Amino acid sequence: MSYALPLTHSWPLFEQHQRFDLGCLLDEPGDTLVASDLHPEFLAAHGIGLWDCNLDGNTLSWTDGVFDLFGLPRGAALERDEIAALYAEPSRSAMEGLRAYAIKHRRGFTLDAEIMPVNGPPKWMRLIAAPVCVGRQVVRLHGIKQDVSAAYD
Repeated sequence: MSYALPLTHSWPLFEQHQRFDLGCLLDEPGDTLVASDLHPEFLAAHGIGLWDCNLDGNTLSWTDGVFDLFGLPRGAALERDEIAALYAEPSRSAMEGLRAYAIKHRRGFTLDAEIMPVNGPPKWMRLIAAPVCVGRQVVRLHGIKQDVSAAYD
């Protein structure tokens, strides 16, 4: 079966608010979110996590929401190659291509990727990535990972 993945190149990260649906976090219409609501435990409870990849050694750092999304124990040791293997093809190829482009051109990206959590059925995850630069050199990528499986049901 062949299908096209929804891909976009987009920057800066703050422009992604249309894709990062915070409205799902509100209890009642008309409620508002304040910055203090965006605590990692609050985000994890809503299928959202923050991530960071230091390019010097490809060291990953995740909040609990990303561990939950991939079905891994919170605080588990992370190896980038092992995590990339949890992406279904062609999502893995798309992610690796966009990652390389982001590093080379100092650009962010958004990708809806199919992942294979270690503890359950496949899921769809929205990956939002932005580079962190020192001078003109990208030293890290960071961003948001959000469970968007309901949009693909």
